[in-house]
Amino acid sequence: MIEHVAAVVASPWILPLLFVLCVVDGFLPPVPSESVLTALATLSVSGAGPHVAMLVPVAALGAFAGDQIAYRLGAQVPMERWPWFRSPRGRQRVRWVRAALRDRGTALILAARFVPVARVAVTTTAGATAYPRSRFLLVTAFAAPAWAGFCALLGLGAGTVLPLHPLAAAAVGVVAGALLGMLADRVIRLSRTRGRMRSRRAATRW
Repeated sequence: MIEHVAAVVASPWILPLLFVLCVVDGFLPPVPSESVLTALATLSVSGAGPHVAMLVPVAALGAFAGDQIAYRLGAQVPMERWPWFRSPRGRQRVRWVRAALRDRGTALILAARFVPVARVAVTTTAGATAYPRSRFLLVTAFAAPAWAGFCALLGLGAGTVLPLHPLAAAAVGVVAGALLGMLADRVIRLSRTRGRMRSRRAATRW
């Protein structure tokens, strides 16, 4: 099995595929670009694939392009038509994102880049609410390489700790990336809860 994985990773199409995956992940939450990038970075330690110096810029460019597509889609397609925003919980998240973009848009866009579903909600809502385009470009231009670099670092760390077991190291890296996403999601949820509490206190004062 290791030989088959190595053959796929060593394919000349792996970098174009990574780029496309990162682009699509910008507006389709189920696409796991973090997992693939982390696994490829892990395998690069053993020489079984592209060097991490190529992986990071390709993934960053793909992520940046995906964010711009999501922004444009949000500006053109009503949020109610997006399948993952139709539920009451989805609509509640969109309302919170709209308010958070007004108050702390830069921090929200940066944090959401590390959470698969949240980043789609944030970028599409940014487009739907006419968040300043120039500011969105600037923030995502920083967030995309930061995300790609961090995922690659996770993969490199896993590959260094388990150099003799590349598939096990890749699995560890993927799990670490998933945990990072969960942690970022938790931070965003706590921020949302505190925002609601502040709003209630302000309403009570009046």
